[in-house]
Amino acid sequence: MAAKSRPQLARSPRSVVSVSSNNTTQKQQPASLAKRLLFPQLPPGSNLPPLFASLLCPPELNEEAYDFLALALRAFVNTWWSKITRYDKELLPEIASIITLVVRRLEARLLAVDLSQVVFSDIPALLTQHYIDYRHASAKVSTSYAAGGAASLPQLFHQLQPHMALSSDGRINEEYFRQAFDLVLKACLSPEDYAPDPERFIIREIILKVLLRDVIPKITQPWFIQRTLLDLLGPTQDVEPEKSSEFTVPIPPTSFSFHTVIVFFLSAIQSISGTCLALIHAYKQMVNTIKLVNQSAPPRPPAQTQPSSHPTQAPSPPRPIHLSIRTNSGRSTSPLSSSYASAASSTSSLHPHPASHQPSSTVDHSPNDYARQLFSLVSEIFTMQDRFASSTILHTINVMFAFSSAFVNRLLTHMLYTHALSPPSMLTVLRLSKRTLFPNGYPGPPPADPSPEEQFIIRQQLTKRIRECMPSIAMSLALGPSPSATLDAAIDPLSDAACNSHLIVLIIDALLLTIFPEMGVEGTAGTNKGDVTREDWVPEDISRTSSANS
Repeated sequence: MAAKSRPQLARSPRSVVSVSSNNTTQKQQPASLAKRLLFPQLPPGSNLPPLFASLLCPPELNEEAYDFLALALRAFVNTWWSKITRYDKELLPEIASIITLVVRRLEARLLAVDLSQVVFSDIPALLTQHYIDYRHASAKVSTSYAAGGAASLPQLFHQLQPHMALSSDGRINEEYFRQAFDLVLKACLSPEDYAPDPERFIIREIILKVLLRDVIPKITQPWFIQRTLLDLLGPTQDVEPEKSSEFTVPIPPTSFSFHTVIVFFLSAIQSISGTCLALIHAYKQMVNTIKLVNQSAPPRPPAQTQPSSHPTQAPSPPRPIHLSIRTNSGRSTSPLSSSYASAASSTSSLHPHPASHQPSSTVDHSPNDYARQLFSLVSEIFTMQDRFASSTILHTINVMFAFSSAFVNRLLTHMLYTHALSPPSMLTVLRLSKRTLFPNGYPGPPPADPSPEEQFIIRQQLTKRIRECMPSIAMSLALGPSPSATLDAAIDPLSDAACNSHLIVLIIDALLLTIFPEMGVEGTAGTNKGDVTREDWVPEDISRTSSANS
């Protein structure tokens, strides 16, 4: 009996150990960084709480956003907080809860505004004005208009687009954005959450660190813009490799025969059938897109968010402030709206070519001007107004789109929200940002900038790729007799980092004024309790900084 029971005793512990080990490996998976740093109280195996309030947010986007937040807090907060105390583990979860409130409030505001006005009207107008002012400034370099030739190109450009957040050499004033982000936190947080200064300051400085010291100095570099455009267009098409001789069999010339006629006839039928199938597929896609565009009546997706905890600060849906804002004499305006309007005040009076001509009485851009504003940008980039053929073609296209402006407006808005601002696109951008800012889980050393020779090669590759993307007939009509000179003139306005800083700051101002229209409230009389006045904006330190810069 003892001999028979030994195998049973020997097998049972092994089987129990194997089963328990399998269960532990299946259940006890390593906790993610977000759970360990931001939610240490969560039981193992539980999911992270939703960061976004929208029901359309996929779980992958929620996890990637929490992972990005955990990496940022570990890199910019935990490094110095662990030196102060190694036992307090409540700071990072508390900051994460505050950021969650900010993200949900910001999400609600983004869903409450129409971003198509900014994307298809305001930003193209800023780009158009950037090209105009850059070319005017570059024409004055080394002339008597440039203080006897002493003023540089960034200084001349700064005179055309003065901004209180920028110096004449393109350096950004951090205090300007520090005050702006503080107002953003004030609008997104309840008074109880906004009152503690340390947490608010930490969140604000993290945003300043990532945006002003890591992102903007990189994206304003000319080689970065050119490389980004080159990546969007794809690599250049090199010379096709020669086919291997072992697979090429020389076909001797054959005389005319009935077999040749049959082969030619069948090849023609195959080509015609392939073309017809492609046309049918394109027609079905076009009909489906037209149905979707016509069915999408609202200009933005519906807001599926949770109710706010402080309805007194809920933003009413005012009309976003556009580029036509003007400062009235005798009334004080906020620095964000006044500087934004001063730099963009001339966008309604662009060069008098047919693509951008508008009556002087209608300064404000209506939503029906999306296509016209985009064509004005293309015309200014490639100097199409300087050539009769390209100007005529552009004017004809404008006339054709004028009859379908309402449909084009809905089509562009549909493409914006279904492609560019869709959750998969946001997930891709978030993953790319995480790999760029935290390549190995921590902020990596800044990569070395390309040498002048490499930057020249990047520019030449971009010029070559643009010429390859355009058909020969369209290139001769749009770019004129010298396409290389036209493309060089199109790339030049983005080849100065100091001038590009003006463009980036104005775009940020446009986004802030659209999402937070209370930042552009004019006047101090009759303001409500939550309105932002000039006294809220300009403390003594920023006023001294702006006067010193001027």
